[in-house]
Amino acid sequence: MSQTSLEEPLLFSQRLEWSDVTPIPQYESIAPLAPIFYSDEYKDATDYFRGIVKTGEMSTRVLDLTERIIRLNPAHYSAWQYRYQTLLAISAPLADELTLTNTLTQSFLKTYQVWHHRRLLLTLLNDPDPELPFIEQALAVDTKNYHTWSYRQWVLAHFDRPELWAGEIAFVKRMIAQDVRNNSAWHHRFFVVFERAGERGEDVMRRELTFTKEKIALAPNNPSAWNYLRGILDHTHTPYSTQITFVKPFAASPDDDANVDIDVLDLENPPPSRGAQLPCAAAIEFLADVYEAEGKSGLDKAIELWRTLANEHDTIRKNYWEYRIREASKQ
Repeated sequence: MSQTSLEEPLLFSQRLEWSDVTPIPQYESIAPLAPIFYSDEYKDATDYFRGIVKTGEMSTRVLDLTERIIRLNPAHYSAWQYRYQTLLAISAPLADELTLTNTLTQSFLKTYQVWHHRRLLLTLLNDPDPELPFIEQALAVDTKNYHTWSYRQWVLAHFDRPELWAGEIAFVKRMIAQDVRNNSAWHHRFFVVFERAGERGEDVMRRELTFTKEKIALAPNNPSAWNYLRGILDHTHTPYSTQITFVKPFAASPDDDANVDIDVLDLENPPPSRGAQLPCAAAIEFLADVYEAEGKSGLDKAIELWRTLANEHDTIRKNYWEYRIREASKQ
């Protein structure tokens, strides 16, 4: 892609080398209901784009044209697709294209099309080694960008090379350390640990439980960590009741009896951090699920906890908790 073409002030209609192309204006009815007021630059480029698509031209100048359109509108799917087809048709160096795509990716992180184009290029180049460091740089700009995380998971799963997976636990640990509430990072950890054919067994579950409990203790009202705790237990078919000793202090008020021994060191069940806002709604919900699983004998306890959520600790979901109470009462 030529940077010179981007700095050229002339419209394509003013360039002698494009005089052989007949531009095709965008069709609009005589009285469009909601007309879009495109800039002259964008309208000019897209008119010529429709012209070359009609003739089927694929050439170096088409790459210049599509680059201009993409920079003006990075979500222009047709420009991306035609560009990719042109790259293949003229045997353009894909490594150079990826270098330029690095710049476009950093500029348009939240645009799906730029990540899709990157996937296509990487599939053909078959060289994923530089990608993980590049993705980490992109995450430094926006740590929760869905497209970036999704692309990272695609790289890992598509190429599935041991050297790519090797540093993922350390990487995601760093990301969670930077922001313990980064739900995307927690989701990625679950993907790495439990959704790939690799680590299994009691040691892995114990490691993940320890890690998660430490983070819950650090920030008790963090839904991401509580969801991860549930994910561990669900994935390993471990009853929630096994964690009741850990959860109870988080569901109690600071002056309740449940927190009398809060200073007693228990490495497997770390207590809430000092000054934590308790009780924690996620812990109360967790306990209610434990009691509900006990059947009839535990329903009264579960209903009482749901009432406290509806009326005190999670009123924004009051209707949901009242629904849970009604359904449980039918039993």
